[in-house]
Amino acid sequence: MSLHLSVIGCGTMGRAVVGGLLASGEGEGWSFGATTHSAESAARLAAELPMETSLDNIAEATRADVVILGVKPQMAASVFAVPGMADAVRGKMLISLCAGVRIAQLEAWAPGARVVRAMPNTPALIREGMTVLSPGSTATAEDLALAKRMFQSVGRCRVLEEKHMDAVTGLSGSGPAFACVILEALADGGVMMGLPRDVAIELAAQTMQGAARLVLQTGEHPAALRDRVTTPAGCTIAGLFRMEEGRVRSTLARTVQEAAEVAAGLGC
Repeated sequence: MSLHLSVIGCGTMGRAVVGGLLASGEGEGWSFGATTHSAESAARLAAELPMETSLDNIAEATRADVVILGVKPQMAASVFAVPGMADAVRGKMLISLCAGVRIAQLEAWAPGARVVRAMPNTPALIREGMTVLSPGSTATAEDLALAKRMFQSVGRCRVLEEKHMDAVTGLSGSGPAFACVILEALADGGVMMGLPRDVAIELAAQTMQGAARLVLQTGEHPAALRDRVTTPAGCTIAGLFRMEEGRVRSTLARTVQEAAEVAAGLGC
């Protein structure tokens, strides 16, 4: 299958998707184009990936089979307010990466486009991403299957109803930033106890990666895996009690809640 994929407002996630498609072979035979906000960023992007770049959203979308909308949520409406842009995406699959922008808004701005809403995250850069898709009312089963293949090329992918997308944004969309704070804190603990900084970061990062993979590959509940290493009167239970004293569990849950509530207002 030969397609032309256009990324309107190609930033980190657009680059990750295109890079994943190329690395996985899913995009073999495809052509790629993108628009950016400046000539300088267009030149940098063209140097990174085999794609044509420009500043003309309408021209790029017109030649596309599939359009990815990667602009900031606050800019989404203005993209389609330009005369001719709605016509450029009519009859095409439009995949929106814009947090907080509802399918109904996209379908109103671009009538005739087959909308799929997507929320990937930054580990897609190394093909370890998590993406959730929600199809619009006119998206076909073929559209959804193609979107799934595209995002599976950069990690895991699930399909959920749109009502879950704000929670998805707060958890997996913003989650890498939260995980990095936790990772840094664990490494700080290692440094405090005498480890060199680079060693502490490596230990913390591999430990978090290993624990996450253990959950995904075994399918076991995190609590069950935690209990396996929590022996009576041992060091792990002592550390867990200190975490509970610091209300780490409720703080992290509230962190996701706060991010999700902000995400809900981004598209307004």
